[in-house]
Amino acid sequence: MTQPMLEMKNIVKAFNGITVLDNVSFSVEKGEVHALMGGNGAGKSTLMKILTGVYTADQGEIVIEGKPVVIRNDADARANKISMIFQEFSLIPTLTVAQNIFLTRESKTKAGFIDDKSCEIKTKELLNELGVSMKPTDVVQDLGVGYWQMTEIAKALSQDAKIIVMDEPTSSLTKSETKILFEFIDRLKTKGYSIIYISHRMEEIFQICDRITILRDGKYIATEKCSETDMNQIISHIVGMEFNKAFEWKERYYDREAPPVIEVKNLNAGSKVKNVSFSIQPGEIVGIAGLMGSGRTELLRTLFGVDPIASGEIQMFGHKVEIASPRDAMNEGIALIPEDRRLQGLILQHNVKENMMVPILAKLSRGLVINNKLANEISEKFVKKLNIKTDHIFKQVNLLSGGNQQKVVLSKWLANEPNVLLLDEPTIGVDIAAKTEIIEIIRELADAGKAVLVVSSELQELLAVSDRILIIHDGTITREMNRQEVTSEEELQYAIQGY
Repeated sequence: MTQPMLEMKNIVKAFNGITVLDNVSFSVEKGEVHALMGGNGAGKSTLMKILTGVYTADQGEIVIEGKPVVIRNDADARANKISMIFQEFSLIPTLTVAQNIFLTRESKTKAGFIDDKSCEIKTKELLNELGVSMKPTDVVQDLGVGYWQMTEIAKALSQDAKIIVMDEPTSSLTKSETKILFEFIDRLKTKGYSIIYISHRMEEIFQICDRITILRDGKYIATEKCSETDMNQIISHIVGMEFNKAFEWKERYYDREAPPVIEVKNLNAGSKVKNVSFSIQPGEIVGIAGLMGSGRTELLRTLFGVDPIASGEIQMFGHKVEIASPRDAMNEGIALIPEDRRLQGLILQHNVKENMMVPILAKLSRGLVINNKLANEISEKFVKKLNIKTDHIFKQVNLLSGGNQQKVVLSKWLANEPNVLLLDEPTIGVDIAAKTEIIEIIRELADAGKAVLVVSSELQELLAVSDRILIIHDGTITREMNRQEVTSEEELQYAIQGY
């Protein structure tokens, strides 16, 4: 038995008292492509952030080629020949391939100037060794996205990386670009590089990977050889055999003959929303399911006026509306609870009351004077209604737990009395108790006549709340599923994968 390139042993990590990695062990062999899989919140990202020095484990050990190492930051990771290639590119489009690869690490002339020629020679040697048909002088913005990905990989290898983490590397690639990338990964394998491959795309995993490790709810579940398992078994590991009672689907009753609250017709926006049409009745919850990068978030951003509409139309209560900005959407009674509450949904240094009042300041103001008494009453009402655990409405939001922060985001939009709620990953990063409460809040909002559109990567959650589920692939709605007809999470997973 050869010594693994990497071992992560009994890793434990908690945030604010919530354990997100519970005694997780993981290993990668030299020259292996090892998939790391699991649902949203499984712990994949946290484990990799510990490996790359973004976080420090509370307990556990990292071993590289048989030697225990300490990784406290990015410099430690680089020193141990570890590099992570994120889903979002870090390249500067207007620079050449060589300039991007050696950015901040450029060779210098004796006079202290950047020696572009020397960087180009080193880049050419690296690209020739890897068998990549790019020129060091190619400007990145003139290349296909597949070559952007290879430039990122070459950048990592130029820093002597031997362990490369790839996070959803094909999310922005076409089929032909993906093929080129996979050929490139095969060449890296033969040269002894170890690759940790994070993806939700089953067909890719079985095509490119040697082994698969599955995490669920912060715990290690299994490691399987791709040659000795199948999609059914992997999905079972990801989903789990236990079904939490709080997430059981409850059949709901609403008027299916009522005119829709919102109707979208042939909507196009950017490259991720393509000819989308659907409608939502009063009191109905519609789920959106799809792979990462399928256009789920972009659809919600377009409906809320963040991204511009290229063509198509939106109707509210049977009348065409023009939504060119979030303010237009708010005026039409549309609210968006964004995926990243900390960056997009909250002002973390402000208190609970201040965050709740942001969308309704105009309603609370007379000239420059804000009716503080009314603002306090509204804030107290929603703290009680949504069971937000806070000492008082003047507590700073960043001191609350993730679940309570998410409830503040919900309450700030509910104070504006919307007719349509757009929820993007509404329970991301919160514990099971908060998830249960948020799911019940969504049901109650729909029972009150709201039209609700939910995007979630957690299939159990999506099946728990949805009356209908729309499958989105590459920006297009490819299938509609009545919740009554969906018998299992596996069936929904197959639909998402295109089977």
